[in-house]
Amino acid sequence: MQKYDAIIVGAGIAGMTAAIYVKRAGRSVLLIEEKVCGGQIINTLNIGNWPGEAKISGTDLSNKILAQVKELDVEIKYEEVVNVREGFVVKTDEAEYGCSALIIATGTEPRRLSEKQEKDAGRRPISYCATCDGALYKGKKVVVVGSGNTAKHEMQYLSNICSEVYHIHHDDPIPEDAEAVFVAIGREPATKVFGDLVDLDREGYVVAGEDCHTSHVGVFVAGDCRTKELRQLVTAASDGAMAASEAVKYLG
Repeated sequence: MQKYDAIIVGAGIAGMTAAIYVKRAGRSVLLIEEKVCGGQIINTLNIGNWPGEAKISGTDLSNKILAQVKELDVEIKYEEVVNVREGFVVKTDEAEYGCSALIIATGTEPRRLSEKQEKDAGRRPISYCATCDGALYKGKKVVVVGSGNTAKHEMQYLSNICSEVYHIHHDDPIPEDAEAVFVAIGREPATKVFGDLVDLDREGYVVAGEDCHTSHVGVFVAGDCRTKELRQLVTAASDGAMAASEAVKYLG
C-alpha cells in the first residue's frame, strides 16, 4: 500500500487549492476525485465573483487551476472513496492508500427526487443541470422540480429552449406529458463515508471552525462540506489554503 504525507479527497476548488499548498510545502500528496476535477462549478457558464476574472466559465476556471496542480506534479487518482479506516487508510473502489494527514474536500451533491416522484418519472430522463442538458430537449415539454432561486434560474434558462416548462414543488405529481425532469431542490454535503471518522452536524456537514480542524486529530476539512456561513468559490479556496497549511503544521 502506497503511503503519502497527505491525501485530499475531492478535487473541487477547495481540494485543488489544498493540493497546491501541500505540494509547495514539499510534502507528498495524493488527490482523489470520483468524477471530474472542478466540482459543481464546471456546470456554471459565467462566473463573475472570482477576483481577477470579470467573466469566466466554471470549466475554464477549473482547467486553469488543474493545470497548476499538474504543473506541480501532484498525483491524481480518479476513484471513488468507499471507506476510511483508523490510521488513515483510504479505501477506494480500486485500491487502498495510506496517509499521515487527511483533508476532506468532497463538497456537496444535488438532493434527489422523492421516492414518489422518481416512480412518477418512470423512464423519463432526470437531470440536475439545465445548462448541461437543456439543449437535449429543444422544443420539448419539461418540468422543473424545486422552489428556490436555483429552480427559478433553471426555469428561465429552459424557457428559451423548450416548448413548455412546467414548475412543481418537491413531492408534487410530475405532469404526464413532460418529456424530461430537471431537479433543483437544493444540495447536501457529500460526507456520508466520513460519518464514523469525524463529527457531522444534523445536516451532514463536517463540524469545523475557520481553522478547518475536525473532531479527529490529523483530519481537516475544506470547502462547501464544512459548517460555515458563506459557501462561495473564494471561501472554498481560502479553506483549501487553511486546511493544507494546518495539515503541514500537523505533519511537523
